[in-house]
Amino acid sequence: MVVLAKAELEQIALPASQPLMADVRAVDLSAAPGPDRAAAARALVAACEEQGFFRVTGHGMPQELVRAVEAAAAGFFALPQAEKEGGAGEPVGYGCKQIGDGGDLGWIEYLLLCLTSAGTVPAASFPFSTLPCAAAAAAASLSEPSSPLRELLEEYAAAVRRVACGVLDLMAEGLGIEPADAISRLVADSESDNMLRVNHYPPAPAQAGRLLTGFGEHTDPQIISVLRSNGTTGLEIAGRDGAWASVPPDADSFFINLGDALQVLTNGRFRSVKHRVVVSSERSRVSMIFLGGPPPGARLAPLPQLLGDGGDSRYREFTWKEYKSSSHRGRLVDDRLRPFEN
Repeated sequence: MVVLAKAELEQIALPASQPLMADVRAVDLSAAPGPDRAAAARALVAACEEQGFFRVTGHGMPQELVRAVEAAAAGFFALPQAEKEGGAGEPVGYGCKQIGDGGDLGWIEYLLLCLTSAGTVPAASFPFSTLPCAAAAAAASLSEPSSPLRELLEEYAAAVRRVACGVLDLMAEGLGIEPADAISRLVADSESDNMLRVNHYPPAPAQAGRLLTGFGEHTDPQIISVLRSNGTTGLEIAGRDGAWASVPPDADSFFINLGDALQVLTNGRFRSVKHRVVVSSERSRVSMIFLGGPPPGARLAPLPQLLGDGGDSRYREFTWKEYKSSSHRGRLVDDRLRPFEN
């Protein structure tokens, strides 16, 4: 349940609008080695250069797992508020309306799982946790029996991480980068800072001539985000001209969003795309987002193969821990990469 005071509702109100539908490119991850895979790699690179956002088919995710996770998440968010807050340490952490430490609000409640190769880690054990229920999450022990929801989310996260790595391997092929796992290994490492967010946007109260912000405009700081929702509209992406476009629902594909870290690795050839979620008063939206980040100590800088003849780097070298710490101090809308530009 999301409850905001009148002043908070004013803060997240948006003018009612009817944005155009986004034309989202599709990339087939199941293309056979040879000409078909080479064509898919070229299509992926083109989508990254043009929009920084695309959808993948042929991803191999078991549909029964996806349906089970969506049903379990919907069941959790339907619980009484006291039960959701009291159970924060079991899935890992529950948050409501507050997004980060910069004062951003949204018509949203969510679960957040911090992932390592060993499974899920309590969110508050990470140095940059921003969960309102962090204290409750910190009290949870990994030795405690997992809840059915936690087990499902862990299984889903492991499967979707394979999808993310498959996308990044195909990307490396399209860019002509060797080794083929030059990017994906940053997400597949045993210390990689991966997260799974499960966002719930309940139907919003009617606002005359206005909509509500579910999640304010931002770019993702990680390397890659893999997203799917329950077939409800609300996600919008910003074009290069700044105009918002609505992403049409797709029950079979996964949407890929490029993050700030990938923008750095490609020296700005690929750009992270601004996106937001706008809430209507008609239907709940549940989305699951895998956020693939590098290990905290990983040093990020443009890949040498992508520097070009001049060898000029647009960004100074920095660690993921340094960047994540910096990004969490600001507002969602901030240009977080600016302090790291040369």
